[in-house]
Amino acid sequence: MKIHLLAVGTKMPGWVDEAYAEYAKRLPRECALTLTEIKPEKRVGGKTAAQVMEAEKTRILAAVPQSARLIVLDERGENWTTARLSQNLNDWLGGGRDVAIVIGGADGLDPEVKQRAERLLQLSAMTLPHGMVRVLLAEQVYRAWSLLNNHPYHRE
Repeated sequence: MKIHLLAVGTKMPGWVDEAYAEYAKRLPRECALTLTEIKPEKRVGGKTAAQVMEAEKTRILAAVPQSARLIVLDERGENWTTARLSQNLNDWLGGGRDVAIVIGGADGLDPEVKQRAERLLQLSAMTLPHGMVRVLLAEQVYRAWSLLNNHPYHRE
């Protein structure tokens, strides 16, 4: 199984790329984490937020691997603990399907992307920088995997 992190945004600071890569490389092949950066739509010519999200929607949905579970980060989504993420990761690993987790752009996500999602997931009630979200998500996936495998990384 692969977990595909689909993130609207490119050209992150070096520390984001380094931190993301550190957690991604810790995961085993059977729970590989890959990052696909999706080009954000430019806000030129008086484009509205809805027009920007519509254009990004097309790119996001095109990047979702066929038959993958679609999980979308949304401020109104379910608020999971690390233990709950670990339980879901166990289910995903057992199900054999890839998982695609979407981080939207600066204007948010088109409603159609949210409607197609199997789950809406809240990473935090606070607004976070998109680069930081990549790092936090990679760390939490690694932590969830370590919890499943009784690895000493996670402590309670």
